[in-house]
Amino acid sequence: MKLLDILKFSEEYLKKYSFSKPRLESEKIISHVLNLERITLYAYFDMELTLEQKEKIKNYLKAMARNRLNFDELPRENENIVPEKDCTFENRELLQKSIEYLAKNEVLDSKLDAEYIFAHVLNVKRTILSMNLRKEITAEETQKIKELLHKRAKEKKPLQYLLGEWEFYGLPFKVDERVLIPRADTEILVEQCKFILKEIENPKVLDIGTGSGAISVTIAKEVPNAMVLGADISTDALDVAVENRKINNVENNLKFIKSDIFSNIKDTDYDMIISNPPYIPQEEYEGLMPEVKLHEPQRALTDNGDGYYFYKKISEESPKYLKDGGYLAFEVGYNQAEEVSGFMKKNGFDVIAIVKDYGGIERVVIGRKSGEKGVDKVS
Repeated sequence: MKLLDILKFSEEYLKKYSFSKPRLESEKIISHVLNLERITLYAYFDMELTLEQKEKIKNYLKAMARNRLNFDELPRENENIVPEKDCTFENRELLQKSIEYLAKNEVLDSKLDAEYIFAHVLNVKRTILSMNLRKEITAEETQKIKELLHKRAKEKKPLQYLLGEWEFYGLPFKVDERVLIPRADTEILVEQCKFILKEIENPKVLDIGTGSGAISVTIAKEVPNAMVLGADISTDALDVAVENRKINNVENNLKFIKSDIFSNIKDTDYDMIISNPPYIPQEEYEGLMPEVKLHEPQRALTDNGDGYYFYKKISEESPKYLKDGGYLAFEVGYNQAEEVSGFMKKNGFDVIAIVKDYGGIERVVIGRKSGEKGVDKVS
């Protein structure tokens, strides 16, 4: 039974014994057993409780019904009912010291990163971490927090890799050093493609350089009538993508293939080809922050040249794999939109949209094979 089911069961149980506020009383019991603030309980509605936790809840319910006492009136001499020590002050102090440690080691988002690390180790949501610091942090948990803080501060390992997962477009994704960390800017590419694909009956989509599968998985999830193929040259990356396909339950309409761009692509009737290729020029790559340069896969970041190799190659070859009227959609780097648009036009595409990111940078370029002419700039 999940937490929400147990809350409902407890409320019904106390109703049968004519408790005046059965929901409130059941919330008090369960928040006590789980050592959570009562107001945060419903944030964990799908939590699976252990047998021990369920047994404790059952014992409280029986004791209250037998003695006709509210939870707060139960005798505290019973060892099983004595509230656990409130360690809020000590835990807040530990969190603050962790923030200061990261800041001292030039971690830009020191507060955010420390909160994510604590939430990860304590198995709570970061947004309600501050309301869940009553429980004593064990020696094992403290050691784990210290290890993660050291890796973040001294080794400059990205937070996402430390946590082993990250959210993209509201969906959970496994991430590690085999794949690029999904960025918020790429959500703009997905959003624009989704708008177009929703207007196509049973669209067929190819994602080139799928990496973690962030684009492929999200398109397959958001456009369930689409058939999506994610391609990547890296076997390691594809292994991660397959895991993310399973995590997000899109195995029916998403497949992956090992392919160097179009080398293993057979079909020639795609409605859309999407790509977020390596676009950082080699010169800029050398100056990247250590979190990126030391840990994220180099070949997912740069083409070891001027940053345009894959845009040229995909623009040249994609017309053979697209239907007439099919779409080619790219994420592009800073100041690259105009050049990429030129490659697309040269190969028979009408550029129908250039879309800016949250910082005002032209981040997405979309072209249509034999489509309407003209460029729409969207902020």
